[in-house]
Amino acid sequence: MASSLTKDPASEPAGKTFFGHPRGMATLFMTELWERFSWYGMRAILVLYLVHGVLDGPLEGREALAASIYGVYNAVVYMAAMPGGWVADRLWGARKAVLVGGVIIALGHYTLAVPGDVAFFLGLGLIAIGTGLLKPNISAMVGGLYEGQPGARRDAGFTLFYMSINVGAMIAPLVVGYLGENVNWHLGFGVAGVGMTLAVVQYVLGGKYLGEVGKQPATPATPEEKRSVLRKAGLWTAVAVAALLADVLLGTFDIEHIVNVLAIAGIVVPIVYFLAIFRNPALGSDDRPKIKAFVWFFATAVLFWVIYDQSGSLLTLFADSKTDRVIGGWEFPASWYQSVNPTMVIVLAPIFATVWVRLAQRNREPGTPMKFALAMLLIGGSFAIMGLAGAAAAASETGKVTVFWLLSVYLVQTLGEMCLSPVGLSLSTKLAPKLFIGQIMGLWFLATATGNALNGWVTKLNGVLGDAVYYTMWAVIAAAAGVTFMIASKKITKLMGDVK
Repeated sequence: MASSLTKDPASEPAGKTFFGHPRGMATLFMTELWERFSWYGMRAILVLYLVHGVLDGPLEGREALAASIYGVYNAVVYMAAMPGGWVADRLWGARKAVLVGGVIIALGHYTLAVPGDVAFFLGLGLIAIGTGLLKPNISAMVGGLYEGQPGARRDAGFTLFYMSINVGAMIAPLVVGYLGENVNWHLGFGVAGVGMTLAVVQYVLGGKYLGEVGKQPATPATPEEKRSVLRKAGLWTAVAVAALLADVLLGTFDIEHIVNVLAIAGIVVPIVYFLAIFRNPALGSDDRPKIKAFVWFFATAVLFWVIYDQSGSLLTLFADSKTDRVIGGWEFPASWYQSVNPTMVIVLAPIFATVWVRLAQRNREPGTPMKFALAMLLIGGSFAIMGLAGAAAAASETGKVTVFWLLSVYLVQTLGEMCLSPVGLSLSTKLAPKLFIGQIMGLWFLATATGNALNGWVTKLNGVLGDAVYYTMWAVIAAAAGVTFMIASKKITKLMGDVK
């Protein structure tokens, strides 16, 4: 079975492929679909729940704090991908890590369904741990299905896989968002848990099509290494708990303290991890330039996600209070806007996949650095539109704008996303040395974590600068980054070596 998974899917017998791709892709596709349903369903109502459900104080203060908490929590979830990648690489293998992660995520969502602050934060913690185990490793398994195949075929496979993310993300806000906003917040969280349960069932039933992919850890840890990691994890956990208890006992505790610590961690962790990889004696001389190239892509992705992931915080709050959502006398939920981007991805993903393959056949496909540069120009353009929307809302008698402003923003963001996210996923598996593939995938997701960690701070500027100035500022920064990456593309391509 393992050898059959490395053949060109186009050469497999009819009925044994998934849209021309390995049959195992169907298992990973459906598992990711339901896992993303649970994640994006919860995420669609999280900031609204924080504003309308649990936080006290003036509305403006609640919105700023909710946006910070939202950004930092997203950062924590993606930071968990690093230890999750290590567990797969050194202890369990990707196959088991994904299964255990899925079960923990389901438990987290069901915990959120229980009213109460303790259950709420416990549920968020479980989801973060489970996602750290599942997210980087299911993507690494997709890469395993295309071992030995051309880069364009792998890119097409990751674009197809990316569609599964967006099918789940499209459906989730419509279901979870409606139930959460109009019936009961905790019912919405519980329905997200049902989606994750379906993901686990699908994964177990379809495991036979994955062959040997992900069954064994790439570099099993020695008993001493296991003990060392356990000691360090226990030490840092004890330090964190002690600091939190001291803050509470002294009567100085504020949720902002946690936000600030986690935001700093989101910046420090990737720096430390890159240094550790470069100092690792197992990193060969041929692989070192590729990791240097990956640093460029990582830094650019961080800035991209700083801007893009504000859609779940500031843009959701803009939809909630500054957008006219009334259609035929009925006001649709603000969380439904979170379905716009994935719907657009579903439409555009097969088009992009086809275009990349056909351009590659003609030797005219733009290199990955140019795709990243284009992504930055587009994400900057989306916030230029958002700046105009903010000015229009401020000038309006009602303080609101039509739905078409946000729809335009999401369209331009989606075009940028298609140039960066699936391409970056595929690139990570190609640049990563085999001994570090799980950890490099973790670093790719850590770019999202770092971007969201920074959002824990930068979104506060919105209340100071106002919408028009704030969004225009980010548009200029993103455009400058895009031009810089374009200028450096030749140097980056040289560092990539034989990776295309």
